[in-house]
Amino acid sequence: MPRLTLDALQVLDAIARRGSFAAAAEELHRTTSTLSYTVRKLEDDLGVQVFDRSGHRALLTEAGRLLLEEGRALLDSAGALERRMRTLGQGWESELVIASNELLPADALLQVVRDFYAEGHPTRIRLLSEVLGGVWEALVTQRADIALAEVSASGAMGISHRPLGQLPFVFAVAPDHPLAREPQPVKLTALRQQRWVVIADSSRSMRPRSSGIEGAADVLTVAGLQAKLRAQEAGVGVGFLPSWIAQPAIDQGRLVPLKVAAPKPRLQLSVAWRPQGMGPAGHWFVERLQQMTLG
Repeated sequence: MPRLTLDALQVLDAIARRGSFAAAAEELHRTTSTLSYTVRKLEDDLGVQVFDRSGHRALLTEAGRLLLEEGRALLDSAGALERRMRTLGQGWESELVIASNELLPADALLQVVRDFYAEGHPTRIRLLSEVLGGVWEALVTQRADIALAEVSASGAMGISHRPLGQLPFVFAVAPDHPLAREPQPVKLTALRQQRWVVIADSSRSMRPRSSGIEGAADVLTVAGLQAKLRAQEAGVGVGFLPSWIAQPAIDQGRLVPLKVAAPKPRLQLSVAWRPQGMGPAGHWFVERLQQMTLG
């Protein structure tokens, strides 16, 4: 059984801040003798001296300073837990899971999360980054409470959704790639002869999808958007990239944008959720995400 109590840490903290047992007793609405007993018991239980009482003021020993430093972290955690429990008792979710398409700019979503934290809400947020069908699957299989995803025309039973906006794409290759010397717009026959870099679909049970071009001679599958960007910069393949991630590489000369005969349509993203059982945090995010700027 732990002998270190939050009450003893609170007493230690008050004495250190107020500079004396008497001032701390006044703050805590206790008697000085009660605080002295608490400190003595703490020292006996831990086998260390917390205060040096040789002078007129009670000064912390080295062990006392260490105990106070670590103890304040425990007091802060306990206070935060207490506040969360009080607020959760008012119906707030303990955790909310948001699955987002990896093609979505992370900064856009993180700004919304920062606004949520700034308002002091108690719900803990967990973010999932998924690819292609994996985003929708996370919502359907209830691994996520909210999804920022492509929504098919049929949607799904029990799921609501609202449009967020569209993401534009650019076809880009390394400056020394053979396609960079092709007349533009680059014809489909030339595109199909290339190795396309695609991101692996993160679906676990649904049929995997591909974002490459039909009939490509070869495909290099990578794990994520950053890996796709690096592969195309290295000249090992070609493909479409969201404009927000391609543009910096284009500006720095690491990629060259090309006009192609079959441009990729803009990606329509929506915020989707299951209304049944949705709590205050979920409703907050559904409303706020609809105001998000995709870049």
